[in-house]
Amino acid sequence: MSAQLMCISACRQCAGLFRLGRDVEAALTMVDVFDEAQRFFSLAHEEAQQSWAQVLTHILDCQERQDWLGLADFIEYELIELLDSVQI
Repeated sequence: MSAQLMCISACRQCAGLFRLGRDVEAALTMVDVFDEAQRFFSLAHEEAQQSWAQVLTHILDCQERQDWLGLADFIEYELIELLDSVQI
């Protein structure tokens, strides 16, 4: 399995944990997901890196507001869509 597909799978798992109300476990998983995503996007073109920064900003805003469902949506839909659209 490619690093891209593994990151997408981890995103789905993390979003699921947030939806189940397991925010502490999900937050720990999210750190690993973001480390992998950062490595992936560091190899991508500048436009993808800017999109990653925007998605990350929205995710961190949701985390600050403790909006776990919004955070799960950004991870599962926006981040996965972005990961899926980038070709390295």
